[in-house]
Amino acid sequence: MISTFNLTKLNSLLKDFFTITQIRITVFDETFRELASFPEQIAPICQLLRTDEKADMECRRCDAIACETAARQRTSYTYRCHAGLTESIAPLYMGNLIIGYLLFGHVFSYSSHEEGWTIISDLCRSYQVDQEQLKQACWERPLISENYIDSASHILQAVASYLCLERMAILGQKELPVLIDEYIMEHYTEDIDVRTICEHFKIGKTSLYEIADQNYGTGIAAHIRSLRIEKAKSLLTAHPEMNISEIASACGFNDYNYFITIFKRMTQMSPKQYRQTSRKDFL
Repeated sequence: MISTFNLTKLNSLLKDFFTITQIRITVFDETFRELASFPEQIAPICQLLRTDEKADMECRRCDAIACETAARQRTSYTYRCHAGLTESIAPLYMGNLIIGYLLFGHVFSYSSHEEGWTIISDLCRSYQVDQEQLKQACWERPLISENYIDSASHILQAVASYLCLERMAILGQKELPVLIDEYIMEHYTEDIDVRTICEHFKIGKTSLYEIADQNYGTGIAAHIRSLRIEKAKSLLTAHPEMNISEIASACGFNDYNYFITIFKRMTQMSPKQYRQTSRKDFL
């Protein structure tokens, strides 16, 4: 775990979110471990489903997949869970590192209880739970509109940003993933690769690959290429006086042709085309 949360402030913020939205909210760390929630008790429909081992496993798998999706998107992600309830999740980022997730869930987002029960009963037919109890639990859930969920999701994203801004979630500065991220951000325009990073931190490639996959969702080389291309895009727009070969070099690409190839692959246009398009948009 690379994050430390101020649980007193965090619990107060979760309570405020629930007071406004009447939707349960939970915070997970970067390993998908639940840290806090408000209210603490999950909805009766979820309590019932989690008495079934298969349903409980599906619930945890669904949460993990949603976390990974939100991390890739770097913004809130709203989806319908395996049991037919609507949830939304927002990643917590500090720099390029994912340090946790905020999730609200157990939302019954249907036009009627009849419609919701038809879908949920079909999705949950293989679970060993009392169908009459499940039906009753569905009828007890308030009907929540899509517009309401969209608004709550926007608030969730704002809460995630506030958490990081107020540093309620603070990175453990001596943790290896943090040090590696700082090192990459300082040197990504230089001649660095997996080997040089491993040598600098005295770690093996396997350890580095695991850290990269968990924190970036991709390999180290791909992450460095992405940072370089983002810098190239910025220079192409902000510095029309620089020629493309100068920009390639400034971003850490020693091979001009390789830079052109990677840029096209990642943006679907050449650097020259990108500059022309971005300048038009800017003007």
